[in-house]
Amino acid sequence: MMAGLVFGMLAVAATAAAADDFKLSNNQRISCGRGLSAGKLSTATCRSYAYLFNVRTSDYFRCSVSLSMTRDAKEIINVQTDGGCVKKPRIFDTDSSYSFDVTETEPPNTNSFFGTGGYAVWASDNSQQKVRGCIIIASGLGSDVSRCIDMKFD
Repeated sequence: MMAGLVFGMLAVAATAAAADDFKLSNNQRISCGRGLSAGKLSTATCRSYAYLFNVRTSDYFRCSVSLSMTRDAKEIINVQTDGGCVKKPRIFDTDSSYSFDVTETEPPNTNSFFGTGGYAVWASDNSQQKVRGCIIIASGLGSDVSRCIDMKFD
């Protein structure tokens, strides 16, 4: 019975440790826009992104949520929501203890050459002086372009 109790406690500890491997980015953004449709309908759409980072492996997920509401002068006609997370490649090749931060570009505008723009990911190894910066942009041709650079310390 004691062995079963110890095994159960180890399983709980392993699950808690695995849960601690994931951290949500502290830099969530939201952007909203409005549009007018025929018949005096108006639509408001909001979208937000966040990132879930595995602090042990440096794998991460880019998550998005959106809400679109259509109304006329008197009532709400339609509300649609969507969301999900997409796994992205790991930033470092080896496991360690990592920290990270992410920032998004501004919403699309006339200065956006490549569609919706992109985002930057910064990750550092907590056990050594090692920082990597990555820029990811939408190419407009179906796949993202991603490049990471290891920082040099002078």
